[in-house]
Amino acid sequence: MLQLFLIEGECVRQTNANGPDDLRRPTCLWIDAVAPDQQEMGWLREVLGIDPEAAQQDEDIEFSARAYEEGGAVYLRSDFLSGRQQDSSVVPVRLVLKDGRLITLHEEDVPILRLLRLRLRNRPAPAGGAVGLLVEIYARDVEYTADALEDIYAELRDIGAQVLAERRGSDAEAAEFIARLAVQEARNGTLRRNLMDTRRALSFLARERILDKGQNKVLQQVLHDIESLYSHTAFVFDKINFLMDAIVGFININQNKVVKIFTVAAVAMLPPTLIASIYGMNFEYMPELSQPWGYPMSLALMVVSVVVPFWYFRRKGWLK
Repeated sequence: MLQLFLIEGECVRQTNANGPDDLRRPTCLWIDAVAPDQQEMGWLREVLGIDPEAAQQDEDIEFSARAYEEGGAVYLRSDFLSGRQQDSSVVPVRLVLKDGRLITLHEEDVPILRLLRLRLRNRPAPAGGAVGLLVEIYARDVEYTADALEDIYAELRDIGAQVLAERRGSDAEAAEFIARLAVQEARNGTLRRNLMDTRRALSFLARERILDKGQNKVLQQVLHDIESLYSHTAFVFDKINFLMDAIVGFININQNKVVKIFTVAAVAMLPPTLIASIYGMNFEYMPELSQPWGYPMSLALMVVSVVVPFWYFRRKGWLK
């Protein structure tokens, strides 16, 4: 689907492209191609000389081929977040500045582009034309990333509160916490990579000197925000590692408690074992064996030798 945004007077009107002639309108500011079909791809090739299939081919190539200027047009390939939930991923988008208009091509809809479409509809035209719109897209991408980082931090805060409140929980609960942390670590890594990709694209735009003074000022502010968020992702990684270490530490404490109980029990059972071993020796002269009170005495000694160590260990707090 090709969605066109046309400047009519001081406002922007949204419409759909019904043929190649619609793409030739001089008032066209933005062409948003969401999963274009074969016919729409042909219109883009015919009117603008753009190959929509190249957006998929750009995914695994070096950055020098993902951001370049050719024939008076600027070509960029960037990744944008597809969502802020736990299954969030990135969607590759190809952005082209050509003939005073912006063309975006992507196989899946992107939240920030969807939001921008809603805000542009019947609103005043953005300052700076297509170039200003491109900078605004990247600025909104950074804001969206900041919101996603806030979601991650809120999840980590919830995990931290539960870990500290349930530090005596079972190993199954600890495994659940570790799984949740692993998800947040993957999300944070995705956001960090997305910030790096956006920073490289904005640096390319700054080097190409296609921005006016006002747009360059906005770009520098966005780059400053990216640096701040980049540092925040490092802080989030540290917090994830801290919580992971804390959970593993609580698991070790629980395991040590079990080992301690077995150790104390083994130590407490040593005296009766020693007594039983002594009276189990096959010597001829053992006076207690011939006495009627010998057997009850040995049993009493065993009971006392068990009770006294347990009483002592409990008094010392070693059984807690």
